[in-house]
Amino acid sequence: MPHILWETVIVKCLVGKRHVSKNSLCCNFIIMNCLNSSRTHMPSFDDSCVLCSSNALEYYWHDVKRVYWQCRQCDLVQVPKPYHLSAVREKAEYDLHENRFDDKGYRQFLMRCAKPLLDRLPNSTTGLDFGCGPTPLLARILTERGHQVCCYDTFYFNQPAVWERYYDFITATEVVEHLSEPGIIFERLLGCLNSKGYLAVMTKRVLSKTAFVHWHYKNDPTHISFFSEKSFEYIAGTYSLSLEILEKDVVLFYKS
Repeated sequence: MPHILWETVIVKCLVGKRHVSKNSLCCNFIIMNCLNSSRTHMPSFDDSCVLCSSNALEYYWHDVKRVYWQCRQCDLVQVPKPYHLSAVREKAEYDLHENRFDDKGYRQFLMRCAKPLLDRLPNSTTGLDFGCGPTPLLARILTERGHQVCCYDTFYFNQPAVWERYYDFITATEVVEHLSEPGIIFERLLGCLNSKGYLAVMTKRVLSKTAFVHWHYKNDPTHISFFSEKSFEYIAGTYSLSLEILEKDVVLFYKS
């Protein structure tokens, strides 16, 4: 059988979640060798990058559940669409989260993003907490400091009217790793951002392939887009933004 047909059979097996016997050494050998090839192209996958839309995707890694690709242009590591959860299953995962307004640990976690933003904002600005989840604590923190904050979340605060306004700042904390089309979302967010405005992003970054292999962050089934410092530099360059790398998981874009 031609090599490309083996790839197609293997992909259909993995995506369809059919069980391959662990004792089937032949099948395991074929799967591992096919997936380990950095030049393997699986024709059922969309071959354009979800951030920069280039066709510069290549194999990056795989585990027992998913395949990961990386874009040579913007450096984004991404999970192909056949491995994405349905909206119902995705929300079910989020419903398991137990964040509360009175959770001091959660507040302290969000302050890593809120503090540098507050240090730079003038008084009484208007912002958007994008992907706020069912407990928009970050919006409350910023409101407590005198700012007006609108909330948006696809599952919990789906209010399309927020896209009809402009904002002095936008936050996206632990959100961008969940995006199936981050390029479209970044363009939309930046289109709503006023001049001299800030976009604060909080997400853990890809450091190296060696670190990625053992990275717990990639094991969350809702995490499908993984940014590196180079990925954020690409966004900054594309939209003529200033970029500050503030912490290991916080970056700040400034729109002049």
